[in-house]
Amino acid sequence: MSTSDTIEDGEVQELLKTTGTDLRQYSAQIEKEFKEVENRSIEDYIAQSQNIANLHNQIGTTSNILERMEAGLMEIQSALNNISTEITTLQKKSVSMSVQLTNRQSIRAQLSQFIEDMAVPEEMIQTIMEVPVTEKEFLTHLMELNHKLNLMKELNFKESKSSQDISEVLFKLKIKAMSKLRVYCMEQIYKFRKPMTNYQIPQNAMLKFKFFFEFILSNERGVAQDICNEYIDTMGKIYYSYFKSYSTRLAALKFEEAVSKDDLMGLEDTVTRSIFSKTSSLKNKSTVFSIGDRGDVLNQQLEAPIIVPHAQQKTRYPYESLFRSEQYALVDNACREYLFVTEFFIVRGPQAQELFNQIMGKTMTMLIKNLETYVQDCYDTIALFLCIQLCLRYQLMCHKRCVPALDKYWDNLQAVIWPRFEQVFRMNIQSIQECDPTKFPKETGPHYITRRYAEFSAAIVGISENFPNELVSHLLLELQEEVKCFMLRMAAIFTTRKEQLIYLINNYDLVLGVLMERTRDNSKEAEAFRELLSTRSSEYVEEILAPHLGGIIQYVKDCEQLLEREQTDEFKRQERRSLQLVASFSVNWKKSLEELNREVFLSFPSLVTGSQLLQLALAQLVQYYHKFYKLLTPSARAQLVNIHVIMIEIKKYKSNY
Repeated sequence: MSTSDTIEDGEVQELLKTTGTDLRQYSAQIEKEFKEVENRSIEDYIAQSQNIANLHNQIGTTSNILERMEAGLMEIQSALNNISTEITTLQKKSVSMSVQLTNRQSIRAQLSQFIEDMAVPEEMIQTIMEVPVTEKEFLTHLMELNHKLNLMKELNFKESKSSQDISEVLFKLKIKAMSKLRVYCMEQIYKFRKPMTNYQIPQNAMLKFKFFFEFILSNERGVAQDICNEYIDTMGKIYYSYFKSYSTRLAALKFEEAVSKDDLMGLEDTVTRSIFSKTSSLKNKSTVFSIGDRGDVLNQQLEAPIIVPHAQQKTRYPYESLFRSEQYALVDNACREYLFVTEFFIVRGPQAQELFNQIMGKTMTMLIKNLETYVQDCYDTIALFLCIQLCLRYQLMCHKRCVPALDKYWDNLQAVIWPRFEQVFRMNIQSIQECDPTKFPKETGPHYITRRYAEFSAAIVGISENFPNELVSHLLLELQEEVKCFMLRMAAIFTTRKEQLIYLINNYDLVLGVLMERTRDNSKEAEAFRELLSTRSSEYVEEILAPHLGGIIQYVKDCEQLLEREQTDEFKRQERRSLQLVASFSVNWKKSLEELNREVFLSFPSLVTGSQLLQLALAQLVQYYHKFYKLLTPSARAQLVNIHVIMIEIKKYKSNY
């Protein structure tokens, strides 16, 4: 028995206990009630029988309709399945057709291009055969022909049968085009040979149709080599002839009297004219060592028009001006030629260099030999150095124009000039070493050898500022040391120290003045002579103050030593001596100032130098006077001239120089 049945029985028992009803009686009552309900249900069923029959019929009808609908839906589902299959099939066919279309379009384009490339139009044949090569139409069809020839070479390499159909036609067209192009190129080259021809015109014409040579080169290298050889031969002869004639005419414009071995720096000057005189010739030796306007070839004249010999028959030039004109003409022509051959003949690197050398080699060799001829007898150091600097500047100019072809040429020129430059430089140094000071006049003014050195050193330093060179610096230092020794040897011929100092100061001042005017103030040469001048100036001031202020100077030095040694008693015993010095100074100080002024300005030609030395001497005088004043006793100071009085007098000698 389940738990629920137990509970229901329990409830029934509980109900019976509470009501006090008999179970059998209760069961009969329930049964009676069930019977009544059943009877009523049967009556209801009988009453609704017609409706139930109608409902049964309707249910049957509905079932039939649903069966038919199910059958229709199954047919639709089957149709949809068929449609999906057809769509999938159509999609596959569409993709396949799209791929086929793409492939056909691709092959059509390639076939169309191939057919077009393989076909030889009648218009092209007629143009190649009849139209002049300078016509634009000919150039257009020539490019097309070149394309077809390259394609045919490729097809022949692949052993294509289609190329055989047009090979004969293309070959004949190539022969015809090659013949016309060769004739045209040769005609342009022959134009160079006509006298007075401006060869830039035919060159420009050739560059306009540079594809002609490219066509020949890609199809017939033998013909291309013939054209190139003809151009090399023609232009090589033209350049050689031009520069040979130009060099000969330029040589006639040199100064009539060249610098010789008698024009070295240390040799005796026999020229009586002023060193500042202007001449049309280099026979004045001062122009050998001074730069003047000659340095303009490196600046304003570097890219100036070349000298035209027939228009300058009466004008004479230093060698470096002629060298500049000749080299600038070479730079101008060589750069243009190099750029032309690289563009027209389609060469680069070593091939371009070799082709350029074949054209310009003979000309450059001639120019180098001409330079060797001049250099072997040249004693003009400045001209040689200017030529070296011109080589460096023109080499840089060629690089700016993207033309490296002349590098070896510039190196060869410098290899010719440098040894001679060093040799002549050392000859000048040796001439100063060997000169005898006793042969020169005994004068305290600037020596002409000093002036030569100053001008020459300033020229070399100024020229080499942009392209410094270790050898040049070493040679300048050697020359400077020899000139210093020469100045000391010259100073030794004077008997008094004061004359020696005057001589040295005048010469140092001359060198320093020229160097500061022509070069940078901080050059090594200027610093060296500035230091020498300062040392000798201080010594000279002491020397000229001695006759006028010697007693006071010595008294100051002695007393300072006594005080330093703490010898007070001995210092006090100097009072009598100091009174004598005070008395003497008070009487003679104005006269001493006048004599100092006169002596200084008579000894130095340069008013500026004389004024500076005088001011230095007066400043030294005031300094010693101050020291002397501090060492005096109060009684002695009372007798001494007031310092303000002396300063007022000194101001009278202040110069405006």
